[in-house]
Amino acid sequence: MVQASIRPIALEEFLKQAETKPATEYIDGQVTQKPMPKARHSRLQSKVTEKVNAVAEISHIAYAFPELRCTFGGRSIVPDITVLRWDNIQFDENGEPLDDIFIAPDWTIEILSPGQSSNKVTGNILHCLKYGCQLGWLIDSDDRSILVFQPQQQPELCSGEDSLKVLTGLQLELTIANVFDWLKMKTK
Repeated sequence: MVQASIRPIALEEFLKQAETKPATEYIDGQVTQKPMPKARHSRLQSKVTEKVNAVAEISHIAYAFPELRCTFGGRSIVPDITVLRWDNIQFDENGEPLDDIFIAPDWTIEILSPGQSSNKVTGNILHCLKYGCQLGWLIDSDDRSILVFQPQQQPELCSGEDSLKVLTGLQLELTIANVFDWLKMKTK
């Protein structure tokens, strides 16, 4: 992450700033910019979002949002994928979701980018869990593993054919191999 501010600022001041590409996050009074996603990161983000929404949206169980700002517990973060249970999505009178999210994701998914601090990303996942998140994934495409976080439990490192925990209520069965097979685009 690139440090974007030197002096501490208030969360309210941060939220008044224009959004940036890539997104900035507010943690402990400091503003940092997330790294620009690369091809494998974008591919995994797209495929995971697509697969979750394919089973969750039609039955109004949940919805996966890519790059959605979530502000809660004194932080304003932008997980690579934010999954909210349908009951936790606020809608306007037209049935459209409200833009501003002031709760922790129900499921937060981060995809480690080259040069990104795994400790900072893990810190955001742990912050989400502290404020009610039910599940966190940290995807590392370099070593083909996913670190799974759940409240009040030790993280679990999954690889190979390990089955992955998904948000309760989703009819979605995935293994690590399934997820990383989505990186393959060219077939012979």
